[in-house]
Amino acid sequence: MCLLAVAGLVTSVWWIWPRLSAPTWPAILGRAGVLLGNQVLTFFAIALAVNNYFGFYGSWGDLLGTDTGVAAPIVTDQGDAGQGVRPVGGVEVMGSSRVPMIPEKGHSGGKIQQVVISGAASGLSAPAYVYLPPQYFEKKYSHTRFPAIVALTGYPGDARNLITRMNMPTVAAKAIDQHEMPPTILVLMRPTIVPPRDTECMDVPRGPQVETYFTKDLRESMASAFRVGTDAASWGILGGSTGGYCALKMSMRHPEAFSAAVSLSGYFKAPIDATTGDLFGGSQKLQDENDLMWRLANLPHPPISVLVTSSKKGESNYRTTLDFLAAVKAPMQASSLILPSGGHNFNTWNRELPQALPWLADQLHEPAGPPAASPSDRPSPRS
Repeated sequence: MCLLAVAGLVTSVWWIWPRLSAPTWPAILGRAGVLLGNQVLTFFAIALAVNNYFGFYGSWGDLLGTDTGVAAPIVTDQGDAGQGVRPVGGVEVMGSSRVPMIPEKGHSGGKIQQVVISGAASGLSAPAYVYLPPQYFEKKYSHTRFPAIVALTGYPGDARNLITRMNMPTVAAKAIDQHEMPPTILVLMRPTIVPPRDTECMDVPRGPQVETYFTKDLRESMASAFRVGTDAASWGILGGSTGGYCALKMSMRHPEAFSAAVSLSGYFKAPIDATTGDLFGGSQKLQDENDLMWRLANLPHPPISVLVTSSKKGESNYRTTLDFLAAVKAPMQASSLILPSGGHNFNTWNRELPQALPWLADQLHEPAGPPAASPSDRPSPRS
């Protein structure tokens, strides 16, 4: 598209424009058409470049909602044989890769499993990346279950952005290696489970049950495939923008699912626009219950810990973030990370993540119950 845009401009100036220089109506209309054509080519080139940079859509089918592909057969990484990765239940493994080595230590930062996670209660499935810390494969931790964090992109998002743009597995690996956070499993996803619709992580009346997928199905399917627990004390959730709203909302509405949440530049009330459609089925009660400020003013505060971020300059949610923090009461606990300046973008979130991710992991507890681990098997506590 960039080449076409440049070629269109050169062709217009060098060849077409001189032939349309006459002061006649056909020539005038021709010049208008040439200008419009060049603007369209330039617009598409810029739009595709922006999409390539932010990864909003992975294909034309993703944009138009026509993707109907199913998961490929399970691919087994032979390097994991006998080390505890036995995907079953609602998780299909598409492949795996290693997290880049930590230069100072000269050892691996863990592995990333590319998966599709399906849910029995919601009937939904979605692609994801599961980060497994290096301790997951060590013999001394072979009977240890790990806490887990769900990380969500914005809308429409691409889960790969959490790896390629935010480098989240490497950030986690370095924090674990430096004892800034305990060994923790990450589930990297986007909140757009039924693209192209933006459901704002809701159980839409007579529609997709996305909230059920995240708060029930996801934890159960992960526990059937990996050594994680299902209790809220060992699960946290983090997200940026729409993912930040989802993280706060689902932890506040379902403290039995998530005990802690981080919202990076998130908002506090679901928008209603062409991408969402009717989320509430005409129910004012349901709309209020998904308004986080309304919940704080009218409902008991849940026993969870949350971290919200914003910037004094460059973020539109700064004032509402302060209002949210002021409204939180015990037993709910709220912390904040406020930058002097920063926009609603990956650069800002990359500045916040090295503090936000360890904070979230530190709120979680190692899952209790079988498979039991002896004291020597358990991960070392954060120093």
